[in-house]
Amino acid sequence: MLDIYVDADGCPVKDEVYKVARRYGLQVYVVANRPVRVPFEPGIQAVSVGDRFDAADDWIAERAGPDDIAVTADIPLADRCLKKGARVLGPRGQPFTEETIGSALALRALLDHVRQLGEATGGPAPMGKHDRSRFLSSLDQTIQEVRRGHALD
Repeated sequence: MLDIYVDADGCPVKDEVYKVARRYGLQVYVVANRPVRVPFEPGIQAVSVGDRFDAADDWIAERAGPDDIAVTADIPLADRCLKKGARVLGPRGQPFTEETIGSALALRALLDHVRQLGEATGGPAPMGKHDRSRFLSSLDQTIQEVRRGHALD
């Protein structure tokens, strides 16, 4: 079963996920440390996991598996989901894969070290229309790839 898990704390593409999930009739779990508003409709479920550090990440990583899709900007969570066989997309549409996750983790560690030394590294650029469009396209393509894989079974 193909489900979509959204790491909702700070996720800028929740509405895009809902739009695509509706089209395909998929279940979406919107997971956050605090209550989050979601459309009141079948197939979209808000999950509030409490404020324990990494509780949302743990909830997603425990449930996401083969043929599921996780949407997150959290690189360690992306790594955990990949190890369970899930597909992972960042909010700008970039897929995290077994081939790319190692360098993403290394870059994250390097930037964290630089920040600890007192250097300002800045954050990501604001989301634009192009980013949202790329995310929609990537999510649609990923769903189709998962479905084609089932057709081959």
